[in-house]
Amino acid sequence: MSGLSRSIHLTVHIHKDPAAMAERAAHILAASCEEAISERGIFRIALSGGTSPIPLFRLLAGKDWGDRLPWDKTSIFWVDERCVGPDHPESNYGLARRELLSHVSATHFFRMRGDEDPVQAATKYEQQIRSEFQLGPNELPRFDFILLGMGEDGHTGSIFSKSPALAERKRLVIDQYVPEREADRLTLTLPVINNARCCMFLVSGKDKHPVLSQALNLLSEPVLPAQFVRPTFGDLIWIVDEAAAKGEELLS
Repeated sequence: MSGLSRSIHLTVHIHKDPAAMAERAAHILAASCEEAISERGIFRIALSGGTSPIPLFRLLAGKDWGDRLPWDKTSIFWVDERCVGPDHPESNYGLARRELLSHVSATHFFRMRGDEDPVQAATKYEQQIRSEFQLGPNELPRFDFILLGMGEDGHTGSIFSKSPALAERKRLVIDQYVPEREADRLTLTLPVINNARCCMFLVSGKDKHPVLSQALNLLSEPVLPAQFVRPTFGDLIWIVDEAAAKGEELLS
């Protein structure tokens, strides 16, 4: 249990379905945004891809939420990216652009260059983060909000079991070949993720129940990549639906 004795500010919200999850997530995100802008004049968020954030993206892009966030004071980054072009169906940036960014007045966003050489793309993104956050040589960026998902295998971002990213402590962004996906990926590293003011997981579906139960066991030694997300000086929030929490299909 070495290194696991400190207090972790963990909150778990269970909602009926992904739509209700999105509502809760939007309110939490908005509160974080308001606090960040009030205190620092800017809100820095890192987004993930996959299916989990789509209901939230669509909610934020809709008529009830589209003008509620100060997009002109929001800087948008990405947690990870597949090494494909921005118009590829699997691009995390492309997903966010289609479902959210093209519908709101966001202008400050910094995509991972998945269409470039992975080694160079990781280096460039780290340099860009260092520039935007005005970091010194050994400093970590402190994102206000990092949005995460979790796969059925417990991966988060593009940090998989046996991934070099699990052991990385110096770099902010790494490139890696992921054998499970037979593809190259770019990802923020755990020191960056765990330095955020708030990390929020969105997890839905009964197939996620076994891994969710394991991930939320903070008393056990971390095994799953998602278990290594433990903000040092921030909040850890899980928003899940009843299907994931109970392992049962929802009845209509």
